[in-house]
Parts: sequence; C-alpha cells; structure tokens
Amino acid sequence: MHLTVITSITGVLVLVYILELLRRQQLREKYAAIWLAIGVVVAPLGFFPTILDSTARRLGIASGVSLVLFAGFVLVLLVSLHLSWEASRLEAETRTLAEDVAMMRAHLAEHHGYPIARSSNDASKSTDTGVTA
Repeated sequence: MHLTVITSITGVLVLVYILELLRRQQLREKYAAIWLAIGVVVAPLGFFPTILDSTARRLGIASGVSLVLFAGFVLVLLVSLHLSWEASRLEAETRTLAEDVAMMRAHLAEHHGYPIARSSNDASKSTDTGVTA
C-alpha cells in the first residue's frame, strides 16, 4: 500500500474520531475546532502529495518531508505551551476557590455554630480513645 493512501486514510480516520469525541462531549469545542482545522489541512495532503512538495519549494525548503517535520514540531510546541498556560490558569482558579470555601466555612463556624468538617486525612490520623461498642 502506498504511503499516500495510508496518510489519507489516517487523516480521514482522525477527523472522524475528533467528530466522535465532540459528539460524545469528551472534547471541548474550542479544542475540536483546532484539531478539525489541522485535520482538514492534513487530510488532502495525503490525497495530493504534490501540494506539499510544491509548497515546500515555494518556501525555500528542500523537501515536503522537512516541512512536515518542522510544522509538526512547531505544532507540538504550541500545544505544549497552551496546555501549560491552561494548567497554570486552572491551578490559580482552584487555589482561589479553595480559599473562598475555607473563608465560608470559617464564617459559618464563627457566626452560625456549624462545625467545621474535617478532611478524610485528619479523620484517619486521629485515634479512637472512646468507648467501644
């Protein structure tokens, strides 16, 4: 089987898989749009490999393979950077929410007499010195 056929089939299967993840709501729309755009660009390159070679020549790159490797590297770098940014943002949001919950619990305990719930770690560390059943 020719490499162009394998590339084309793989590109189409990836597009179908992305659509299925989107349908099952396992992939958010903003990420699906990015991956679908990449798939729409990559899939035709498998069907028409001469497009890649001519594009590489126009850009002054020796071969289409070099262009694909460079573009793939840049893509992975950008995805990694975006995921790092997203993780940092979520960590800051989680910290803020945890502080808000702690302040609400303290307020309820101080003004309304609600007991402050202990975490499961605190409960497992305490020893039972009480009466046995």
